[in-house]
Amino acid sequence: KNSAKAMEKELVICSLQEKEKTAIDRSQIFQIPQRKDLETKVIVVLGKAGMGKSILVQKICQDWSNGEFSQFEFVFWFDCKQISLPEKLYSLQKLLLEFFVKPREGSKEIFEYILQNPAKVLLIFDGFKELHDHENSPRSSASQPEKDLCSVKELLSGLIQKKILNGCTLLFTARPKDKLYQYVSKVDKTIEIVGFSPQQRELYITRYFEESSYCDSALKLIRECEYLFSHCYSPVMCRFVCFLCEAVLEMGEKSLPSTLTEVFLKFFQQKIMLMQADVTATQNQESLAALARIAWHLGEKHQSALKSDLIPSKEVKEFALKYGFFLPFAFPRHSDSEEEEFGSTFSDFVVQNFLCALHLLLAEELKDKNLTKYLSFLSKKKKPYNWLDLMPRFLVGLMYLQEDPYFCSLSNEDAKQSTKKQKTLLKYIRRLQMNTLCPERLLELLCCVYETQNNYLMQHVALRLEPDLSFLGIALTPPDVHVLLSILKRSRKEFSLDLRNSSIDMQGLQALVSLRNVTSFRASLSDTVRLWKSLKQTKDYELLKASTEKFILDPFKAKTMKDINDLSDLVKMQDKMMNCVQEESGCSSYGIPAIRNLRKLEFALGPACGLQGLQKLVKILAAFPSLQHLDLDALSENGIGDEGAKSLSEVFPTLTSLETLNLSQNKITDVGAENLATALPSLSSLKTLSLYNNNICDFGAENLAKVLPAMRSLRVLDVQYNKITGVGAQQLTDSLRKCPHIKNLVMWNPTIPYGVLEHLHQLDSRISV
Repeated sequence: KNSAKAMEKELVICSLQEKEKTAIDRSQIFQIPQRKDLETKVIVVLGKAGMGKSILVQKICQDWSNGEFSQFEFVFWFDCKQISLPEKLYSLQKLLLEFFVKPREGSKEIFEYILQNPAKVLLIFDGFKELHDHENSPRSSASQPEKDLCSVKELLSGLIQKKILNGCTLLFTARPKDKLYQYVSKVDKTIEIVGFSPQQRELYITRYFEESSYCDSALKLIRECEYLFSHCYSPVMCRFVCFLCEAVLEMGEKSLPSTLTEVFLKFFQQKIMLMQADVTATQNQESLAALARIAWHLGEKHQSALKSDLIPSKEVKEFALKYGFFLPFAFPRHSDSEEEEFGSTFSDFVVQNFLCALHLLLAEELKDKNLTKYLSFLSKKKKPYNWLDLMPRFLVGLMYLQEDPYFCSLSNEDAKQSTKKQKTLLKYIRRLQMNTLCPERLLELLCCVYETQNNYLMQHVALRLEPDLSFLGIALTPPDVHVLLSILKRSRKEFSLDLRNSSIDMQGLQALVSLRNVTSFRASLSDTVRLWKSLKQTKDYELLKASTEKFILDPFKAKTMKDINDLSDLVKMQDKMMNCVQEESGCSSYGIPAIRNLRKLEFALGPACGLQGLQKLVKILAAFPSLQHLDLDALSENGIGDEGAKSLSEVFPTLTSLETLNLSQNKITDVGAENLATALPSLSSLKTLSLYNNNICDFGAENLAKVLPAMRSLRVLDVQYNKITGVGAQQLTDSLRKCPHIKNLVMWNPTIPYGVLEHLHQLDSRISV
């Protein structure tokens, strides 16, 4: 557990969201620069459920069969639902050459060739979530793991730990929230599937209806329902919406449902109505309730598949397969005498989520219980149902759809019971302390409340939102943005939004920024610059000016080279925008307020990029006229050295507002101290200078001592933990007598004898011992 926690902390430091977003082609997936070919390579494809991860790996397999990815002679693709379901033991040979494909002859020779040529093998594990239902991955205990029998988890552990088939390529697909990094200590490449852009959504819908007479009207109908159109960013949701739209148009209706819950209630209704001629409605009702129970029991165990013989009855199995709610698959036989086994898996994660919510409302044993305990924003510490992430939204939505004729046909509840559940939910949300919710839970609450389409509830939540709303590091999908917009519009409060590292798309960012009651916002610099460039291109100067005035930059912390590049792009953008705004508004001068008002800038790039980043930063420092605090001290130590100190000192004359300069732990020697000392008097507002823990000796101390009297604004100087001896300390003390303005000189150094420092302190109490 401790190692897993340490790994999670490391992942937070090396956040994927700090990396630059770059679109890649399928052909580039296996390109890993600066990597030895001798060791196992690990590639992870992340994406929310329904984003198309499985389709991507199937396409990779298809491309390979057509001659692409020629570096691999063998490609094995495993659906984790299937290999993790049966409690069986496998050897690597059985997994590859019996479970996946059984050669007609020569299995032994083929396997020996695979063992001798691991670099020519690609192993794909699709749906990694299915394999980790324990805290830690088990260690492989087999003495010959390639040939000994062990569990799938142990086998996979051996592959990851490079004890088995070292040198192969492993490709995992997983959801972003899955605890993948507890099991895979080193990932060579991470790819995230982000879904359809608005243009791609329209293309998908057009292609879906291209042979239908409803083509134009379908696209128009879906676009008019903005919430459903936003959900179409997910390929699987887009398919569901198209299916329902087709059914609605065929029935001559002119509008789509307004919530996701209504969409799936109608989806089930349409599916069953199309084919129910040979059975009674009661039979279907009973089968659906049984299927919902299965969905819930599997969902509680984070599973979506089961052996077919565990399905309670033949009727339920036939019902699920007939209407496409289940997909069948066969387990391979390990020997010709072994009886063949079959399994079933839910056709889609959304179907299982909806059925789980349906079970909670229909189950007799749960009717008198408080259903709010199944909402994922309930607990402060645990999220027991986050694997079923859509279930709470469906559950709340169904509570407010209990007058729907089809839902009434499924439920035996009377109106009193329905109203009681609504009142329980209402009471719960009223008592909820929204200001204590973390951003993720707050967003979940908003999405659940939106599914009710209850004006009172939505208004209640809107009025109790905090003015400062932070979604820092929380992925905001297009539907999330739509919900947030709808709720914010209902409030009279003014809001400040933090949207940094939220992966928000440009359309969503523009929509939120343009709200009148959003008076300020923070967002990733690259996203902000992209938005402004788009507004400039479309000549929407009014929104361009309004959004620049709302944008906040202070304080800014640069942690990667990308941050410095983005900051530089922002400054360049200001120069380009000035001309546009001047022409449009007639102003003689214009600057982006966020640049003009930046007061604190922290620089923490570390030793690898510290000097390079600083040299790029100094070129734009003059653009920040209000900069008061420049902090170049970092836990990882930037190590800008003498070269960095020289570059920085050259721009001191432009930093007229600078009050605090922190150059601690930067490997600055006497050479750098001399360059700094020459330019320091030009920092006319400097109050605090820290050179803590550098490599400054007596010569550097002498140069600093010479300029102290000229630094009239300086109040605190910190030169402790350098290499200054008693000689340098005496020179600083002598200079201090001429500097009544200085309040504190922190000068402890291991190279200064304690008695000398004590004596100097007695001479001048401003010297800290």
